[in-house]
Amino acid sequence: MGLAKTEAELAARAAAFLKAELKRVGVTYEELAERLKDHGHPEETVASIKNKLARGTFPATFFLATVAALGMEHVRLDAI
Repeated sequence: MGLAKTEAELAARAAAFLKAELKRVGVTYEELAERLKDHGHPEETVASIKNKLARGTFPATFFLATVAALGMEHVRLDAI
């Protein structure tokens, strides 16, 4: 899969990537909300996480905090 060509495509891929990683490691939205609190994002709730991933739009800080909360050390751009 090549790199995304539009902002909408990149947003959709980023959201799909996070959803797939959550499923792969078996972390629920409830667990993610708790983990994000430990990573400096106490404002995140299950509802806010669901909304961000459904919309496909979220700040880079949310993406990076989620990656960290899942214990990932590397993200390959060609995986998004």
